[in-house]
Amino acid sequence: MKISLSNMEWKLMNQLWDGAPMTLMQLTHALEADTGWTKHTIITMLTRLEAKDAVRWEQIGRTRHYSPVIAREDARREETASFLDRVYGGRLGLMMSALVDDHALTKEDIDELSEILRKAGEGK
Repeated sequence: MKISLSNMEWKLMNQLWDGAPMTLMQLTHALEADTGWTKHTIITMLTRLEAKDAVRWEQIGRTRHYSPVIAREDARREETASFLDRVYGGRLGLMMSALVDDHALTKEDIDELSEILRKAGEGK
């Protein structure tokens, strides 16, 4: 399932992944301090996310309760693949070279990557 989320949609989806199902008012209260969004902004975003098949709702009484359709990990994988393709032509090695050249990796990052590569090597 290919779904591209904007930065704003990521904020809303993170709330749903952490606390679904949520009502419009719950989402508004959860996001207003950090974003300043009104309920009208959130309604617009929920409508867009519904059109993308990322969110669904269930009517309980007079209130809609929203839940994510896509799993957080699936969205992360899709976003990572899209980023890698857009910025580095799908080449992970180019991205890693850029991080190394910019001294952007901490010792902890290098240890984590080394462990991931070690595990990948064992699987072959």
